[in-house]
Amino acid sequence: MKRRTLLLSGLAGGALLVGFGALPPRSRLGSADTLPAIDGGIGINGWIKINIADGHVLLAMPRSEMGQGVHTALAQLVAEELELPLARVSLVEAGHETLYGNVAAFIGQLPLNPRQTEPGHEARIARLGAWTIAKLARELGINMTGGSSSVADAWEPLRWAAATARAQLMGAAALRWKLVRDELTLTDGLISHASGPSAHFGELAREAANTPPGEVLLKPREHWRLIGQPAPRRDLQAKVDGSARFGIDQRPAADLLFAAVRHAPMLGGAPGAVPVDEALKAPGVLRVVKLGAYAGGHAAVAVVARTSWHAMQAAKAMEIAWQPRPAGPLDSEAIRQHLAAEARRAAGDAGLAFRSQGDPAPALAAAAKHVEALYEAPYLAHAALEPINCTARVAGGKVELWAPTQVPGLARDVAARAAGVAPEDVTVHVSYLGGGFGRRLEADFVGQAVRVAMETGGAPVQLLWPREEDTTHDFYRPAGAALMKGGLDAAGKLVALQVGTAGDAISPRWMERVLPALAGPIDMPDKTTSEGLFDHPYEVPHQRIAHAATLSGVPIGFWRSVGHSHNAFFTESFIDELAHAAGADPLAFRLALLDGLPRHAAVLKLAADRAGWGQALPAGRARGLALHESFGSIVAQVLEVSIDNGRPRVHRIVCAIDCGTVVNPGIVAQQMEGGAIFGLGAALYGRIDIEAGAVRQKSFPDYRLVTLAEAPVVETHIVVSENPPGGVGEPGVPPVAPALANALFALTGERKRRLPLAV
Repeated sequence: MKRRTLLLSGLAGGALLVGFGALPPRSRLGSADTLPAIDGGIGINGWIKINIADGHVLLAMPRSEMGQGVHTALAQLVAEELELPLARVSLVEAGHETLYGNVAAFIGQLPLNPRQTEPGHEARIARLGAWTIAKLARELGINMTGGSSSVADAWEPLRWAAATARAQLMGAAALRWKLVRDELTLTDGLISHASGPSAHFGELAREAANTPPGEVLLKPREHWRLIGQPAPRRDLQAKVDGSARFGIDQRPAADLLFAAVRHAPMLGGAPGAVPVDEALKAPGVLRVVKLGAYAGGHAAVAVVARTSWHAMQAAKAMEIAWQPRPAGPLDSEAIRQHLAAEARRAAGDAGLAFRSQGDPAPALAAAAKHVEALYEAPYLAHAALEPINCTARVAGGKVELWAPTQVPGLARDVAARAAGVAPEDVTVHVSYLGGGFGRRLEADFVGQAVRVAMETGGAPVQLLWPREEDTTHDFYRPAGAALMKGGLDAAGKLVALQVGTAGDAISPRWMERVLPALAGPIDMPDKTTSEGLFDHPYEVPHQRIAHAATLSGVPIGFWRSVGHSHNAFFTESFIDELAHAAGADPLAFRLALLDGLPRHAAVLKLAADRAGWGQALPAGRARGLALHESFGSIVAQVLEVSIDNGRPRVHRIVCAIDCGTVVNPGIVAQQMEGGAIFGLGAALYGRIDIEAGAVRQKSFPDYRLVTLAEAPVVETHIVVSENPPGGVGEPGVPPVAPALANALFALTGERKRRLPLAV
């Protein structure tokens, strides 16, 4: 079977989803040969080296640090199994070997919804797809940081790697001293015996590398000292004192040049005639480079200069003759109307039914009360605070990159194609990311940087997108629409639910961009379009959840929490509408639908209890709540809201989360706070409007974020759990918008069904 055929057959159930799962962990130990060469370091397996001089452990780090604390959490897993202080685990960049492919980010979670115990047809397809994609992720070495999957993916492999190294070190000591291994003790990286001999890891590393591990056991939960503790972030000091190096801070050589990018004002446009001679007269300008579309990005023009200021000013001043989009200009209002019409079709008998049970149409017709509403969500930009950038050097048939990327392997492949070299001739240095949110899962800017560097005679060049280019030429969160129909019986119980949604599918478009070997357009069901809807936790005997996939022409990509980001708004707002129609308290109405799902009910009750649900509030304030599961974690939020000068003001967000076993509760709280603020900005202000083919919003004055003065108090309450870890980087985002909308309804009696809400 051809790889393309195998891939697409496995994806028929939409398996290219952010989910959780893993191949057998011991198969992911790898060989020490895959580790980067380090003087004085002895490799034990594919993840761990030991420094001979001091016994410090060097961990191959395959994940990008973009504020989510992954460099700390993964180091904690290793330090725990090796009985080391966290400070004695150092990080080295992992290579591009397939060992480091993030399997968890490519496996659909089963069962497909919380109540499904016996997999049906869709589940069987997804199961096949999960293992197919896992295998391909390993074969292709797709190493990505995304989908809140880093800890879930590393949870077993990293602990097994460290535990195996521990067993080899202990075995080496026993052989050297001719003692029984079980009589040795390990404390803070020092192996010793009561009779006197002792040695740190470095003194035993060479022998350990050649010592069979024997029986390997993971450290039991009751003996954990680091897992579950709020260890300080490894990146904290550098980010406080300013020594942290982000992509935009890279200065690899004294002859570094700077390039600024300028794209066509209209999406899909391209540069025609470029006034190169005029641009070269500008101060500091060295050359002008016309750029094609790399990795699915936009054609553009780059101006190279001695400083970034000169490059940006010259690029801005150029009077370029732009060619329009061949298929005509895009218009977000026309797309919105089309999505609404498609959602209505899907709510009938059209679209792909991701979930179907009972007989919803007759049940709706027979219901004592019928509720119907159309919900809508706009396009959204990522708006990371660090603008898009990449530094590249091309010399002697080699390419070197300094990139803030979530996909270093794909960045390497794009760079190789742009420069016409083998992937092995490309070196990628991954810096800290000043925000990712999915935008840096793309590699278009990498291709641009390499192409420009090919024109600089071997000098490195730092390519930068001015903020306006970043906002107007993003891979946007898709716009979406949902027609929700619900039926209540005479007792106010939800008996029928029929949902039709419409919107572009992200996964096929992303695959077309990053896997050109697939050759040609990809058309397949994408579970991200319906996630958060088809897998809702509520007990409804008759329901159909369907999606109509559209192809708007707007460039789209993964955005923090993906389909959950707007589907939670649709479903949790509508559940509130149904509660109101039933004359029920929103909390009690939800709990009645969660019978048999104690984890969900416990999270909802915890958030409501800590928020004081049902207790009196000061005049002019109201509460709203929402419950949502995503990326293996269950989150409930209660927002306390008022109206200030005609606009919503959020005073307090109470968040409860069950994310399984917690590695670092401090990081969980930080991510819930960050997700809540990120989601609040989108709920209040986020929108991208496209008029006559051009994005109207340019920068933060018209694409607003939540300011410090607006930021509410965010409280996080963690449910103690022994389940495997779930995600925390994204699950805090989806409940914010519906909880806010529900609070505004409680406060004003007006139901807002279109985002953003502060309009």
